[in-house]
Amino acid sequence: SFLLVLGTRFSDIELREEEGIPTEEFLESCYAIVPVLDKLGPTVFAPVKMDFVGNIKKINQKFITNKEEFDTLQKIVLHEVNAGVAQVRNSATEALLWLKRGLKFLKGFLTEVKNGEKNIQTAL
Repeated sequence: SFLLVLGTRFSDIELREEEGIPTEEFLESCYAIVPVLDKLGPTVFAPVKMDFVGNIKKINQKFITNKEEFDTLQKIVLHEVNAGVAQVRNSATEALLWLKRGLKFLKGFLTEVKNGEKNIQTAL
């Protein structure tokens, strides 16, 4: 099964009480989905994959500038909101928004397939 390629799973991430979602584990879970997109359909999912990887990279670029300060996604967003750059194109906050949308889309697609939809276009 293609699901065996997954490394860190979202369900394995432990939320930090007041601080939220740990950035590094979240990004690892996102990266683990990329090979799944290839297995689902390298052509059909190419734009989704490109978008997905681009958004992961944008968040990671922010994270690696200060791994201690940006150890949770919430801290990255709060930092960008306070700096007035959260709504700037290519911000980590914008990337996180699009990544969340991509994950919801993928979940919906996989749910359709799991529920028996054989036609990829219909499932999409």
